[in-house]
Amino acid sequence: MTKRTPPGWQPGQSGNPAGRPKGSGDVAAIRAAIAQRMPELIDTLVDRALSGDVGAARLLLERTIAPLKASEAPQAIELPSAGLGDQGRAVIASVASGELAAGQGAQLLGAIGTLARVIEVEELTQRVQALEARHANA
Repeated sequence: MTKRTPPGWQPGQSGNPAGRPKGSGDVAAIRAAIAQRMPELIDTLVDRALSGDVGAARLLLERTIAPLKASEAPQAIELPSAGLGDQGRAVIASVASGELAAGQGAQLLGAIGTLARVIEVEELTQRVQALEARHANA
């Protein structure tokens, strides 16, 4: 369902310009009260974390330090030059043997699948061009 603007109003125009101003609700009042006491709250959290409160430590860490992302070192593997199916099987075998990380294997399989689609489109284009050439000569 699309949002419609009533006739005579411009987009972004308030339907009640004399209404409650933004930032005057209960949530804004609570936020302002917390903001005034923020240094005390942070000091209390730090003190609790230093005295062994795991919840306080977790809250401080989660809010101040970006989470670590898993990273995998690049790993070279030999892929057979035969067909794409053989290459896919080689990737799966490398993951199964622990030679290659699962995420890297998934990325390689995705790349092999994309390459297969590119080759398929290329072959279809060549076949269509050959058919068109034959049809034009007939």
